[in-house]
Amino acid sequence: MDLLLALKSAKKMINNFEQALASVLKSEAGFQSDPHDAGNKLPDGRAGCTNLGVTQAAWETYVGHPVTWNDMRALTPEKISPLYKRKYWDAVRGDDLPAGVDYMMFDFAINAGPGRAIKLLQECIGEKIDGVLGPISMSTLKSMPIKQLIERFTDTKEKYYKSLANPTYEHGWINRAELVEINALKMVA
Repeated sequence: MDLLLALKSAKKMINNFEQALASVLKSEAGFQSDPHDAGNKLPDGRAGCTNLGVTQAAWETYVGHPVTWNDMRALTPEKISPLYKRKYWDAVRGDDLPAGVDYMMFDFAINAGPGRAIKLLQECIGEKIDGVLGPISMSTLKSMPIKQLIERFTDTKEKYYKSLANPTYEHGWINRAELVEINALKMVA
């Protein structure tokens, strides 16, 4: 019986990742090479691009060699899924988070980095802001009402976006934060 419960639990985690990834990909859309997007600036000075939310720099690091814009245009959800799982989902401990919170953290980690996502969560739950989801942070967040946590996280995320004073992207970031909140609340059991 324990094995059956473990298999069901493992399947639920995989389903959360897949559902969260599908939602993220709706927000991230397709190929773009906006020179005003900081994510499109490569460390060696080349102009970069982004496809399905994956920056060229992130993809080059993942595959271990330079890639062309055509390579980037050829990305598919199936190709990028392992990168998203390892670099963002696993980095914010998506499998250990409550449903809804896992997606919310995954989405913000993609947008602002896993460390910033964890620190923002720690701010919301009133724990030491160290960027590590350790046992104290996990215990505190799991003891909170999940819907309240999602709403608080969204408010804090919107304040963060406004603090960046980036009129080019701020409206889109705020809209995305609100959409993520709606989707995260739907995932809460």
